[in-house]
Amino acid sequence: MLVRNARAVRAPYPEALHRILSIDEARATRTWLSRWSLLAPEPTPLHRLPDLAQACGVAEVFLKDESLRSPLGSFKALGAPAALVRLVLRRHPDWNAEAVLSGEHANALKDLVVVSATDGNHGRALAAAARSVGVRCVIVLHRHVSTEREQAIADFGAEIVRIEGNYDASVAHAAQLAERHGWQVVSDTAYPGYEEVPRDVMQGYGTMVDEALEQLAAESDGACPFSHVVLQGGVGGLAAGVASYLWERFGERRPVLIVAEPRQADCLTRSAIEGRPAVATGSVDSVMAGLACGETSTLAWRFLEPSVDLFLTLEDEEAVGAMRRLAEGSARDLPVVSGESGAAGAAALLQLARSGTAKAQAGLDASSRVLLISTEGATAPSVYAQLLGRSANEVLAAQREWLNQETRR
Repeated sequence: MLVRNARAVRAPYPEALHRILSIDEARATRTWLSRWSLLAPEPTPLHRLPDLAQACGVAEVFLKDESLRSPLGSFKALGAPAALVRLVLRRHPDWNAEAVLSGEHANALKDLVVVSATDGNHGRALAAAARSVGVRCVIVLHRHVSTEREQAIADFGAEIVRIEGNYDASVAHAAQLAERHGWQVVSDTAYPGYEEVPRDVMQGYGTMVDEALEQLAAESDGACPFSHVVLQGGVGGLAAGVASYLWERFGERRPVLIVAEPRQADCLTRSAIEGRPAVATGSVDSVMAGLACGETSTLAWRFLEPSVDLFLTLEDEEAVGAMRRLAEGSARDLPVVSGESGAAGAAALLQLARSGTAKAQAGLDASSRVLLISTEGATAPSVYAQLLGRSANEVLAAQREWLNQETRR
């Protein structure tokens, strides 16, 4: 389903939103977070995929590969650590971020406990950051989170709490545990009365677009190098973090913003239809585990409602098809390991390209330059291999061979 958002505007970035998320704060976060030992020292690659662009009838497709952001394998390494450090700094304003992240204050923080619900990647990033900072971490998992993802979180020392129910039930349970024990929730989902930490998570995501614009600065002459940006949905945090940056930077000339989510976890699409933060109409369970969220983040919606032009829903099969297309590569397209949620942007672009009506509604044509973000690699390697019939290591071997051939040309 494709829904045009009637409330999207072309206007300068509002001051009320600037007080919440800003480019200045995104860049400040990027500066100190880049020194965290678990982040790659260089920006993640921005791949050009000319054959995918040709297949979709557009001028260029760019893919930001967040699988290489960190050993954690996803963009979440930018959000949870940023929020945890800012939480600590609000308690200790005389400390600095780098000292907190390096564990210099671990002894003073030994009684601090952070808790969060997760579909996998956010919890893993929070557990890793908590270990670096020196605080205790409790992660609540719902019934659909695989044991493989659970183990990846536990490997960073987090205590695991399992519940029945879906992601939204795990969010509620984490909040209950925090209230009962005096713990601190570090969630990427905002709800009434809880917006400060999710704001900090979203601010961390600005790093991705800050890097992408730097990487194309030489050919953009100050204008936005992208005509369209396709973003994953979930609760809306990623999309809000990126959309706010682009809106502030380019104002009325911001790119067309498109948000994609699973059909059975369509909370953002429903929000666009209803004009308020809404809940999903389906079962929520999806192969796109990181996007299997049933309730819209109230804070994220304040940014998405006036800025996202189109919302669309995906079938699980479309996401798997896009994973396969990215993994296979082509003569001119580098093979890329993109997980179930990571490939959602490519799946959305392919869906739009298949329909002349949808493509026209999105304003996609032969001059369009599209940014996609592959938000994760094979964060659940066995799931990746099962869906594609080949392992992530095999795809990486094909990637190395492609690069070797490119060098010899």
